[in-house]
Amino acid sequence: MDGLADRLTGVLGVTGDIEREFEARLAESSTLAFRVAYGVLRHRQDAEDVAQEAFVKAYRSFHQLRDRDRFRAWLVRMTWRLAIDRQRNDRRRLAREAVAPPPESATEDQLVARERADELWRAIDALPDKLRVVVVLAGIEEQDLGAVSRLLEIPAGTVKSRLFLARQRLKELLCATT
Repeated sequence: MDGLADRLTGVLGVTGDIEREFEARLAESSTLAFRVAYGVLRHRQDAEDVAQEAFVKAYRSFHQLRDRDRFRAWLVRMTWRLAIDRQRNDRRRLAREAVAPPPESATEDQLVARERADELWRAIDALPDKLRVVVVLAGIEEQDLGAVSRLLEIPAGTVKSRLFLARQRLKELLCATT
């Protein structure tokens, strides 16, 4: 992701004041957009693709953004939606294809750890979007509650209650599978 903002703005032909402002805001937010996409997709290449797609979409719509100070939140929401869409498309594709078994060279501990991680991610994926985004940002990406509140443009109390509800639901889902 290093230098992505520079490459993207170079490809898009950024030259004017609005474009320079976009470039500066993108440079501040590009890593966060990638991490949000990665939190949903859990695959580096897919996350990079979604982040770049969000950057291009943001560039095309930047002139319409009224409150430029909310760029990060806007970009995060856009990236989140694109990642969710990609994930849904991937699930449909995987449902049509056979999934390969794990490699035999993995140790038993690695297989158990992978199985636990897969189980946790299945439970996270089963959460409603409004709970899942809070879990990914606060729990996995370790953003503080204030930052999550600003990114999602919701009160901090709402973030806390959604995080509580998400954790409670995850506990239920994970206890039901064991």
